[in-house]
Amino acid sequence: MAKFGVWIRRILIGRPLPSWRAAHERLPKFLALPVFASDAMSSVAYATEEILLALVVAGVAATENLIWITIAIAALLAIVVTSYRQTIYSYPSGGGSYIVARENLGTTAGLVAAAALLIDYTLTVSVSIASGVANLASAFPLLLDHRVEVCVVFIAFIALANLRGLRESGTLFAIPAYTFIVSLTTMIVVGIYKAATGQLIPVSHMDTISVQQPLTMFLVLRAFAGGCSAMTGTEAISNGIPAFKPPESKNAATTLLIMALVLGSLFIGISGLAQYLHILPKHSETVVSQIASMVFGRTWFYYVVQFAVAMILVVAAQTSFADFPRLSSILAKDRFMPRQLANIGDRLVFSNGILVLASLSILLVVKFQGQVHKLIPLYAVGVFLSFTLSQAGMAVHAWRLKEKNWKISMAISAFGAVITGIVVCIAFITKFTQGAWIVGVLITASIFLFTKINHHYRTLADQLRLPAGEPKDLLLQEVHNTVLLLVPGVHKGIIPALLYASSLSQDCRGVYIETDPTDTPLIVERWEKWGMGIPLVVLESPYRTLLEPILRYIEEVKKDRARHFVTVIIPEFVPAKWWHKLLHNQSGILLKWALMFKRDIVVTNIRYYLEK
Repeated sequence: MAKFGVWIRRILIGRPLPSWRAAHERLPKFLALPVFASDAMSSVAYATEEILLALVVAGVAATENLIWITIAIAALLAIVVTSYRQTIYSYPSGGGSYIVARENLGTTAGLVAAAALLIDYTLTVSVSIASGVANLASAFPLLLDHRVEVCVVFIAFIALANLRGLRESGTLFAIPAYTFIVSLTTMIVVGIYKAATGQLIPVSHMDTISVQQPLTMFLVLRAFAGGCSAMTGTEAISNGIPAFKPPESKNAATTLLIMALVLGSLFIGISGLAQYLHILPKHSETVVSQIASMVFGRTWFYYVVQFAVAMILVVAAQTSFADFPRLSSILAKDRFMPRQLANIGDRLVFSNGILVLASLSILLVVKFQGQVHKLIPLYAVGVFLSFTLSQAGMAVHAWRLKEKNWKISMAISAFGAVITGIVVCIAFITKFTQGAWIVGVLITASIFLFTKINHHYRTLADQLRLPAGEPKDLLLQEVHNTVLLLVPGVHKGIIPALLYASSLSQDCRGVYIETDPTDTPLIVERWEKWGMGIPLVVLESPYRTLLEPILRYIEEVKKDRARHFVTVIIPEFVPAKWWHKLLHNQSGILLKWALMFKRDIVVTNIRYYLEK
């Protein structure tokens, strides 16, 4: 059975990689782009739609502001990217917003940034997968009724791909990422050409859209905040610098610049075409699908675009699977998360972090039924909160070091912090009732959890610290041991346990639990012959339970032997075939669980292996 499990594990995940292979698993720029930038690039698939959803309530005329809002967001993107490039060179060990905020603004600010990022990464997986399925459903409406199941399958697939290793997952997801870039670039170029030559006719909505509220500055700011979802994932590269091939910082900074140029170009192109064509959001069809349909018709290339968008949205989750485990490992090393998250798995990835992220993302998708617009309100707050703290931290960093051109660096980071801070406030206020408050609660709860975990580890370290005195003060203490050998019956299988028990201590006794009084005389008779002179204690069990009598007896022994260890020896035989285990009681396992956390009690299993 164990060999079968290992065989399945090898097929799904692959053979373990030695530590010296870590350098070979690092990513070149062309693979790092799909791994760390897919989230940011994929955001253009729904960012334009989020702006339109905010503007359309003021009527069709209000959507004419789409391109200007898009350009403003692109300008903010340039500021944020400039700040993160500074972060990459200043903090080459990775950690991004968490490290920057912790080092320059204090531990609490760092934990806020970390909590916001971890929540953001979880939401990224859920939003990206749900958006990908929504795009597929635009072309294949039958998927609408099964979107939750399809989302879960995609999340499981990406988690499995990441468990196989960062380089393998990067190679696997490079094709969808570059297909997305080429197909959307083609759509934009062909769309601009057809618009310039009069081959594209804008849609008329004059008689179908009513004005629900006037176009105010607050509405424009709300649209701006919604469109800023295009910037999600921008920080990912700064978190994963150690995953790049040397020179790490230079390669990471170059990849970040390429990502920003691609993201900005696609975002402006899609918004420009959407405004020219008078595209409005529909429940059953995405904005990108409408543009592709008008540019190409329902030809084969329309389906290429839809498939590419769906795949990049799915692949966008890859960014989170690359960064969530890495950030969790940094927090674990700082003792703010469980130590297990710092462990590197068989394939040189943080396997535990990958599994945690997959589980949380599936819970979100199921909770919100895979609906993108229910998840988006939770999305922007955490992202821009981490942006704000990171840029504020970099502004302080520049002011402290006062290196060359530090005033320019500080001004850029400070301005970016102010703008992204405004976006946080707008997003939180406007989307509060839609669920943004949940993010605030989750961040607060996460910080509380971080501090409790850290307190535990610090308390643990204090308790385990060796005293300043001589070692003999501790090492020369006398240790006493009382041994209790559980006697299920007197047979050949108990002999190894009997020999082991007698070797541990002179204070040794056998313990038999009497569930049927008629069996006791034979047990006592055999014990007198085979028990090596060890006394046998018979415990009555009128209710035929095994646990209560032995637990009660152990407590009595502990009172009588206050300064003794009590070693409980449980004999057990191991069947030759796995299914034979189903034919026997598992009382030994239950007893081990019951005694696991008892003070000064040692539980030992002595196994007797059956040959057939």
